[in-house]
Amino acid sequence: MTPSRPMKIVTRQEGEVTILDLTGDITLFNSPEIRKEVLFLLREKRVSHLLLNMLAVPYIDSSGVASLVEGLKVSRDLNARFALYGLSKSAKTVLELTHLLRVFEVHQTEQEALESPPPPAGPTKYDGEGP
Repeated sequence: MTPSRPMKIVTRQEGEVTILDLTGDITLFNSPEIRKEVLFLLREKRVSHLLLNMLAVPYIDSSGVASLVEGLKVSRDLNARFALYGLSKSAKTVLELTHLLRVFEVHQTEQEALESPPPPAGPTKYDGEGP
C-alpha cells in the first residue's frame, strides 16, 4: 500500500463557526494530521462549533473514522458542536456500515450546516456497540 497524496487542511471562520476544509483521502497515513488539528481546535482554542468540510474527501478508511469519532467525543465532553458536511458516497457508506452515520451531525452543504439549529440533546453517545 502506498501513501496517498498529502492531506490539505485549511481552517477558516464563518462568524462563530470554525470550519476545517479537508482535501484528499483520509487514511492511516494522514489521519493523525486531522486528529491533531481537530483536537487542537477543540481543546486548545476551545471552539464552540466545529464543522468539517468533506466535499473534497473522496475516501475515508477506519483510522480516519477513528479520528472523527475521537473529535466527536472530545466535542461532547467540552459541550462543543461538531458536524460534518459534504460526505462523498464512499465516506457516507463507511459511516453507515459502522453504524456511525446517525451518531454524527451530518449535512449536505455548508449553508445547510451553518443554518441548521443544534440537534436536540439526547442519548446519542456511541458506546462501541452495534445498532
